[in-house]
Amino acid sequence: MSHWDTGQIGTLEDKVIIITGSSSGIGYHAARELAAKGAEVVMAVRSAEKGEKAAGKIKTAFPSARITVMHLDLGDLASVKEFADEFCSRYDRLDTLINNAGVMLPPYKKTLDGFELQFGVNHLGHFALTGHLLSLLMDTPLSRIVTISSIAARRAQINFSNLDGSGGYNPMTFYRQSKLANLLFAVELQHRLERAGSSTVSVLCHPGISVTNLLSRGSGKESGRVMKALMGIVGQPGEKGALPTLYAATHPDIRGGEFIGPDGPGNKRGYPVLTNDVTRLFKAHLAEKLWEVSESLTGVRYPL
Repeated sequence: MSHWDTGQIGTLEDKVIIITGSSSGIGYHAARELAAKGAEVVMAVRSAEKGEKAAGKIKTAFPSARITVMHLDLGDLASVKEFADEFCSRYDRLDTLINNAGVMLPPYKKTLDGFELQFGVNHLGHFALTGHLLSLLMDTPLSRIVTISSIAARRAQINFSNLDGSGGYNPMTFYRQSKLANLLFAVELQHRLERAGSSTVSVLCHPGISVTNLLSRGSGKESGRVMKALMGIVGQPGEKGALPTLYAATHPDIRGGEFIGPDGPGNKRGYPVLTNDVTRLFKAHLAEKLWEVSESLTGVRYPL
C-alpha cells in the first residue's frame, strides 16, 4: 500500500494561500511545503518578528518562494477584521484559507473581547476570519477552507452555559470543546456552501499527536526537551504532522466535508487518510446552535 506524501503535490504557482499560526510547528511546515510548490503564501501570525524569521528560513531554502507576513491576532476581533480588510485590499483571489493557529491547555485567560482563550482563539477567531474572507473565497473558483481540529474532539462536549469559563475551568475540557467546535463549524460550513451552490469547499484535518509549540501551553515559547521527548514516543514530528493539512489543502479528490488524519492506531501518527470522525461526532442541532452563538458573540454574519 502506497502512502500519500508531499511528492504527490503538483504545482501551486497560481494559488494564493493563507495559513494562520505559521511561524512555527505544523503551520510553518505547511507554509514551507506550499511555498516550495510555488504557491503565494501569506503567513498570518501574531508575532511579525517570528513570522519574518520563519519566512526568512523558507526563502533561504527556496529563494524563489513567494511569502508575505501579515499580522493577525485571533484573540482580538478588531485585529481579525483589520487583517481581512488589508488582505482583501491587496489580493483579488484567495484559493485556500488554512485555519491552523491554536492554543492548548493555557492557564485560565480571556481574549481581549472577553472570551475564554482556547474557545476564543481556536474557534471564534477563525469563525470571524472565515466570515470576513468568505466573499473573496466564494469569488475564487474551487477555493478551499481547511480547519484543523484534533482527536481531542472525540471526548468533547459544548457547554453553552459556561463558554467563558466563569463557571469553572479545566484546561483540557476547554481545549476539547474548542476542537469539537472546529469540527462542527467546518462541517456546518460545508453544508451551507453546498446549499448555496458554491464551488468553495470546507474540509477538516488533524495532525494526530505531533511535537509542536502547542505544548508550550499558550506561552509561545519552545516546549521543553523532556515534554518533546515524551510526546515523540507516541507522536510524530511536525513535518509529518503537517501532512494531513497539506493533503486537505491540495488533494484533487477533496469534495468537502472530509476529515483527514494519520492512518496509524487511534489516528495518532502516520500518513494522511480519510477518517470517520465526522460521522460519529457531527450533530446538526449542536452545529446550528454553535453557529448562532458564534455569530452573536463575534458580530460576524455569514451570507449563507
